Amino acid sequence: MGNLSRFLRAGPGPVGQADIITFVPLAEGEAVGMAFRGTYEHTVDDRGRVAIPARYRHEFVEGVVLTLGPEGCIEVYTPGGFAEMSDLVAAEPATTPEGRRSRRRFDAQSWDAELDRQGRILIPAHYREAAGLQGPVIIAGRRECLEIWNPELWAGELQAASSTGQARRG
Repeated sequence: MGNLSRFLRAGPGPVGQADIITFVPLAEGEAVGMAFRGTYEHTVDDRGRVAIPARYRHEFVEGVVLTLGPEGCIEVYTPGGFAEMSDLVAAEPATTPEGRRSRRRFDAQSWDAELDRQGRILIPAHYREAAGLQGPVIIAGRRECLEIWNPELWAGELQAASSTGQARRG
């Protein structure tokens, strides 16, 4: 397993070329983290709770960190996953307005939560409002986190993702 690598997407390459992807070898003893994937239909109950898919509950025993995603969903991180993402967001120096704003958007809009005995998390009311979550929701894996979506917004996001994929191939 010494040759395992993780990758970081550095962004689009030159016009007409593929994205630039940088492979970073895993450090000695570093474990490959859980890759969240799949799509699940769940329901936010009248108290604002939603169940985490059973196959991933063990990943959240140390806690849950919620943040508002820029596309209108709620991102659900493990504490370690949130710390890694926060470090990436903090790549821009805090001495710049962009660095401070990115930190504010990500860190200041985060919320710590925990699983209850039934594997549910409580989504704060202001998060539910911002994401339009009431009743049925879609929980989608996005490798580094889970996302909780309003089903109509999710359908639009799938359409946008499909269009982006077709444009790249086309």
